[in-house]
Amino acid sequence: MKPAVLFDVDGSLVDSNYLHVYAWLRAFDDEGLPVAAWQIHRCIGMDGSTLVRTLSDDAPDEVRERLSDGHSRYYRESSHLLAPLPGAQALLRRVADLRLQVVLASSAPDDELEILRKVLDCEEVISETTSSRDVDTAKPNPGIVQVALDRAGVDAEHAVFVGDAVWDAHAAGGARLPCIGLLSGGIAREELQAAGASPIFADPQDLLNRLDSTRIHELALHAAGAQQQR
Repeated sequence: MKPAVLFDVDGSLVDSNYLHVYAWLRAFDDEGLPVAAWQIHRCIGMDGSTLVRTLSDDAPDEVRERLSDGHSRYYRESSHLLAPLPGAQALLRRVADLRLQVVLASSAPDDELEILRKVLDCEEVISETTSSRDVDTAKPNPGIVQVALDRAGVDAEHAVFVGDAVWDAHAAGGARLPCIGLLSGGIAREELQAAGASPIFADPQDLLNRLDSTRIHELALHAAGAQQQR
């Protein structure tokens, strides 16, 4: 199979992280649970159940379920504000042009992922996708990354992960996969580096502009060499 580039979606390809913060903020407020926006932002990108359990201080199951439902409702209501991050669409198309697989390694629920894919409007270049239903526990657990690799039919030596959160870097590292970091999710460069992401770029456009300096370029050379041997 062709080498693969695995992409996180929220905060990496679509400018959605702060809408998630808003949706969670409203959901927690509905339950009378005071949680600051910055605390929520620090958890964006991790497994949703873990986020709820962490920020609700292990609230009862029925409260946690209402929190998740409330987040989904408020997120859908504000989804018209979603937009691709600068260069996201061009980056995906460039990766496909390089004969690499474009894999959306997302742990978003199916309904949210459907919204994100419509916003990206790049269906013709997407090879495989994952969602929250594919694993019991999402990032930072590496399970979702392994599912993405399996669906692409490649091992970690023939892939790279692109993400914006420390949870992405931890999940990639757990699957022994290099992780390229993006600052577009609002996490500091130093934190991404400490989590194992390297190199780090501002956003998809910055990555696209300097693609030749990354593992994506190396994978493209490998793909081109394999094609010539055939």
